[in-house]
Amino acid sequence: MQKLNFPTYSFRFKNSENKISIFDCLRKKFVILQPEEWVRQHCVLYLIQEKKYPKSHINVEKELIVNDLKKRYDIVVFNTDGSIHLIVECKAPTVTINQSTFNQIAQYNQVLNANYLMVTNGINHYYCQMDFENKRFDFLKDIPTYN
Repeated sequence: MQKLNFPTYSFRFKNSENKISIFDCLRKKFVILQPEEWVRQHCVLYLIQEKKYPKSHINVEKELIVNDLKKRYDIVVFNTDGSIHLIVECKAPTVTINQSTFNQIAQYNQVLNANYLMVTNGINHYYCQMDFENKRFDFLKDIPTYN
């Protein structure tokens, strides 16, 4: 897998039936290593190790209903009161982050109401804070560290 624009982390890998899997520390199981999963696993460790978010506040790959359609978010970070602090949308490194990517995470946020959004393809990262009053998001240099 290609080098991403994240700190270097160590991962556990497994090869089974010529498929490489990576260990997901949140789901506590090996998952097939696809390019998007490579980005997701880096992002999870970035949130835990660099941004100090507790593992217990992070959830990955869960279903949600958006306009009567079943969708799956990549990563969500919860506040202690159960509200959603952050949604992360991960794309493969070869996928260009564009308006449709932001439209996707904005649709998810209509249901989830997160304060912060992050979109990444592992190379480029974009961070936003929601301004619910004016129905827009403001771009940030980074997401806040857990406090």
